[in-house]
Amino acid sequence: MARIVMKFGGTSMAGTERIRRVANLVRAQAAGGNEVAVVVSAMAGETDRLVNFCREANPLYDPAEYDVVVSSGEQVTAGLLALTLQAMGCKARSWLGWQVPIKTFSAHANARIDDFPADTLIESMQAGQIVVIPGFQGISEDGRVSTMGRGGSDTSAVAVAAAVNADRCDIYTDVDGVYTTDPRIVAKARKQKYVTFEEMLELASVGAKVLQTRSVSLAMKRNVRLQVLSSFVDDDAPSADTLPGTMIVSEEEMDEILKEAKMERQTVTGIALDKNEARVVLTRVPDKPGAVAEIFIPLGEAGINVDMIIQNVGRDKGETDVTFTVPQAELARAQALLEDRKDKIGFNRIITDANVAKVSVVGMGMKSHAGVASTMFKALADRGINVQAISTSEIKISVLIDADETELAVRVLHSTYGLDDTSAAA
Repeated sequence: MARIVMKFGGTSMAGTERIRRVANLVRAQAAGGNEVAVVVSAMAGETDRLVNFCREANPLYDPAEYDVVVSSGEQVTAGLLALTLQAMGCKARSWLGWQVPIKTFSAHANARIDDFPADTLIESMQAGQIVVIPGFQGISEDGRVSTMGRGGSDTSAVAVAAAVNADRCDIYTDVDGVYTTDPRIVAKARKQKYVTFEEMLELASVGAKVLQTRSVSLAMKRNVRLQVLSSFVDDDAPSADTLPGTMIVSEEEMDEILKEAKMERQTVTGIALDKNEARVVLTRVPDKPGAVAEIFIPLGEAGINVDMIIQNVGRDKGETDVTFTVPQAELARAQALLEDRKDKIGFNRIITDANVAKVSVVGMGMKSHAGVASTMFKALADRGINVQAISTSEIKISVLIDADETELAVRVLHSTYGLDDTSAAA
């Protein structure tokens, strides 16, 4: 017998028929003798609808009241799933965030989990009850409903799994696992059986949409084993225990898996892409201490995330060009903020380009294998793809390229690093 947390996203909960399918998956897991908790998202599109209601009611809405409205989407699906399970003969009960309670801190609409006393949930699960919890919500320090930001249901699920000491947390979504890259771009992309927390965190941060970054970070911190599965399977399909998707595990567990299988770690695990980047160039910035801080401190204070940064070689007149990227949605705001501070920063002009994309290669094997970067740059150069900016970490290399060349770059790199599934159809 195991203790399992199952999480279902908005597409899985979009309507009564899909909720019934989810209920069948949950019932099968419980029928196997497992203790089960379920975390659900609102129906697909529902949160956007509720957010629009808030904006129509008051463009300068109170975040605390915003949370009251937007949290209702998950409350509906939690109740509907509990009702459906009861109709199937299961013992099931929904528990809202404030009933558990999932205690949070920080600002409304972007809360962080502070404390999660799970004794009541554990007692219910041990008594054979299926516990259904709406994701994304908790209770704030002032006793009001709070929400954790968009995509917060994944984080809720990991938090539940950590609190009840679950054997694993199954994240059901519209994909059946973590692939070496987007299968819609590369038909020969392979589904990975195992990926480390570190690799998944990097992949999520550079554009992979499978898991939310905060959820992976929390899972790594609390060592919660994650499994990514598809909820869109036939009713007679094998259970998640016999037909797994992709398991997200610690580096130590991965080492044991490879040792047992007598396999070496692959150099590159996956290729990710992100078309939501925009490039900003400030020309003729004074090449002196503190000049760069004058650019990035106000951007940080405004909550604008800066990714790639390049400071060019200084000019003869003590000047330099500074290039960096921001999310496309923040480009206009970043440009306006910098224009307002033009005299203080001392740059000549701003050049922007939203027709760019970030392509990244990620893999723990990069720690022990040399030449990954040179292989990447040569492969792109051979196909005439120009690299505009570069950023790296210990297990990641990202390049900024023209958006029109994104899919070509992904296919070239996927093949270059030997990630193609040779058994796939050409």
